[in-house]
Order: sequence, then structure tokens, then C-alpha cells
Amino acid sequence: MSSFDDFTRRRFVTNAAKTYLGVSLAPLLTAALASKAHAADDEKYGGNATSVIFLNMSGGMSHIDTFDPKPKQKKVQGPVNVIPTKADGIQLTEYLSQTAKQADKLCIINSMNSKQGAHQQGQYTMHRSYSPRGTIIHPTMGAWALKMKGRLNADIPGFVSIGGSPDQASAGFFGAKYGGVPLGNAEEGLKNTKRSATINEDTFQRRVALADLLNQNFHDKFKHPTIKEYDDLYEEAIRIMQSDDLKAFDITKEPDAIKERYGKNHFGQGCLLARRLVEHKVRFVEVTLGGWDTHYDNFSAVQARCNILDKAYATLLADLESRGLLDTTLVVLSTEFGRTPEIVTDHKLGRDHYPAAYSSVLAGGGVKGGIKYGKTDTKGAKVKEDEVTPQNLNSTIAYALGINPANVLTSPSGRPFTVGNKAKPIKEIF
Repeated sequence: MSSFDDFTRRRFVTNAAKTYLGVSLAPLLTAALASKAHAADDEKYGGNATSVIFLNMSGGMSHIDTFDPKPKQKKVQGPVNVIPTKADGIQLTEYLSQTAKQADKLCIINSMNSKQGAHQQGQYTMHRSYSPRGTIIHPTMGAWALKMKGRLNADIPGFVSIGGSPDQASAGFFGAKYGGVPLGNAEEGLKNTKRSATINEDTFQRRVALADLLNQNFHDKFKHPTIKEYDDLYEEAIRIMQSDDLKAFDITKEPDAIKERYGKNHFGQGCLLARRLVEHKVRFVEVTLGGWDTHYDNFSAVQARCNILDKAYATLLADLESRGLLDTTLVVLSTEFGRTPEIVTDHKLGRDHYPAAYSSVLAGGGVKGGIKYGKTDTKGAKVKEDEVTPQNLNSTIAYALGINPANVLTSPSGRPFTVGNKAKPIKEIF
């Protein structure tokens, strides 16, 4: 049994479900297996957040052209104008005019610094706090949230990733039950959660009973804990399939006016779905907006990305607040690195990779609004005050959820790990 690894068991269960039950349980595997997760910390610690929405600006968002403008440095700022916001002392670029109206909710961190200047490695570190290694896969932040705090709603997945790579939903060495459910498109919802039209309720129940009977002898012979987990999977997955909370994944139930407000694009609808999911007590939701790799024609490209981001982000914050969810939902906007302050003229006014300084933004979940944390120099080239690493940011997310970042968990090989790779959270912003 020891050689019957986790992937093989998952594939067996999925194929058996398709054959005998007339359903595909693949999207529900991790949801069912994580349903009995419990919080590691019993005592109150940290912020007010019960859920996290993580907005991943994949590709390296330019800090100069968004949240850390330098209007006095024309050679750095280029043709982008700077506008006032609802928060005193905070300016944004004209590309974020709707976000400017929500600036009283924002904690803008303008002192991010990373050691990773390549996309894949930068994304890995942003999600997991560790550099990639050939010998181990580290858990993502969503997996840490499930492992340490458990699910809020046992009837639907506790960790969902929308529009990004499936790797962003990985639980690493925590195991499959703490992994997320990856959705390519918010408008498609959670696939394969209904019986085939050719399988009626009576036939379905008979096949469930037959599967139980066939499994019993195997269970009696091989009394391994993992077998019990996958036995529980059937009961849990069937219950999830019948749950009324699955409607959370169906954004067709939203009025057209709300869909339009978020933006009729994958990211906008992903943010709308994220709001629906936290309403139904999903612990961690990630939504990805790619296209920030602006080596060429930076200003047109950033403006196009910001047109999508600005509408969805501002609407999400306002919508969460109006529904009484912002205080308990930490909304994080981050990227793997920034872009060069220098405008590369031979790249048609582009900006290159720049991990030395960039921006992240927090809102809700007990974080103070209308503030900036940290500074870059006059050109946005170096962190001048209160440096924040991706590890500090992840420790801060954990702190907001009530997780002590100093808690140590071990990998199957016995190696110790913490959620932020020993980095401290930024407690001053709460």
C-alpha cells in the first residue's frame, strides 16, 4: 500500500466515480478531504479577517504607473498624470481613477523588495514564501490558510483559484486535502458537480451502494488511514453535490447591472465570483490578472490592464463594504516584482523587470485604511523606509487571519517551515 501514492489514489477515485456514479469528482476531491480541517490556534491572534481575496497581478505590475507615482521626476513618470484621492496624502495615477475614490480603504505598501527577478520564481516566492527547490514543493498561502484555520463552510471548497495557473492552488507537501480548486473561467462555475442526465436518482443511489459493497472487502483487508480518507470522500463529495451553497459558483444569478459594474471580462467576473464565494464563507480566493509584462510599449499596456483592474477592484471594495463583508475580508493586491523606473526608449517606451522596489495594497480585514506604509526614493528605484518582502507580506496575511506566523509545521521529511519563512508580520498597519 505504501507505493500506492496520492496521485494514483486520486486518479482511481475519480475514474471509479465516473464509471459507477456517473459524475466526475475531480473538482471536489480537495474540498471533501479538507472538510474536517481545524484551526491550529485556539486563541485569538492578529486581525479580524476570516477570509482572504488575493488579487494576483501576474507579470510584474509597474509601481510607478499605478500606486507609487513620481510626478516630480518627469523622466521617470513619463506621460502618465497623477490624481488626488479620497485619502489625504495619497496620490495615484490617472489610470486608477475609480480606485482613487476607494483610497480611504487602502493600505498602500510602497516598499516591497524581492530577490526574485524572473516570473516563475517570483510567482513561486510570492505564493509560498520560499524559493523553488527541486526536492520539495512548498504550500501556497491558500493551503496554509486551510491547514491552520480550517474551512468555514464544509459544504463547498475552502480554497478557490480563478484564472491563474493550477500551480497557484497547490498544497505542496501539505497534501491534496489542503489544495485549492482551480477555475479557468469564473463564468463556467464549478464544473462536474451534477449527475449525468442519463443517471437518475435511483440508479445513482444503487451505484453508491454497490461501490460501498465492493469497497468493503478491500477496506477490511487494508486498514490504512489514507483508505479511510478516500472512503470519506464519497460521502463528502455527494453531500457537496447536493449542497445549496454550490449556487455561490453561479454568477448568472447576479443582475446584469452588477456584472457590468465589475467589468465584462475574465478578471472582473472573477472578482464578482470572489465576492460571492466569501459571502458563502470560502476561506481563500485568488483571482489573477495577467499581462503586466510591459517590456515594450509600457504606457499603452499598463493603461489597458488598469482599465480592467480599476473597475473591478474599486467595485469589489465598495461591494464588500456595502454587504458588511470588508471588515472580515482581507483584500490583497500584489505582484511578483515591479518595473524599472527608467523608461527603455529602444523598447518603444518599455519598462523591464525590477524586483528592488514595487507596490502591494491591502484593504479590509482589520487593516487601517487611507494610509501608506514604506517609501521608495525620489525615483522609485530603492526602498528608503520600512522594507517589506514577500515573506513579510505573507506573514501579514496570516496575522490578519489570526494565524501566528511563528508556528512551525514540518514536511514529511521532518524539515521545519513557517508561513512566512520566519519573516515578521507588519502589525503596525492593523
